[in-house]
Amino acid sequence: MPVRPASKYHLKDLYQEIGFYDRKISYCQNFEKFDCEEERTREVEKLTRKRQTLVQAAADMTNAGIGYDPRLLPASLRSEEAPALLAKAPAAVTNINKVASSA
Repeated sequence: MPVRPASKYHLKDLYQEIGFYDRKISYCQNFEKFDCEEERTREVEKLTRKRQTLVQAAADMTNAGIGYDPRLLPASLRSEEAPALLAKAPAAVTNINKVASSA
């Protein structure tokens, strides 16, 4: 099995997979039918463990210095201050484009 090198693209894939598990967990908790509540609890715990390993891998990559775009973070990993930072990002990008085009 080939080993994937740690890169910003691998980190993006991890974030997408974390978002996928968030949706799976939510669906399992709210809509999926189980014979008993114990089965639901076991399934949610299993999905949560898988999600947690992905979150740990993503955290290790960011701590290793791999850059990421905060807009790609799954909703469950965004902090309360992230929306304010994201709202400012497009203005900063357009300002950079204006400076680059005037040079």
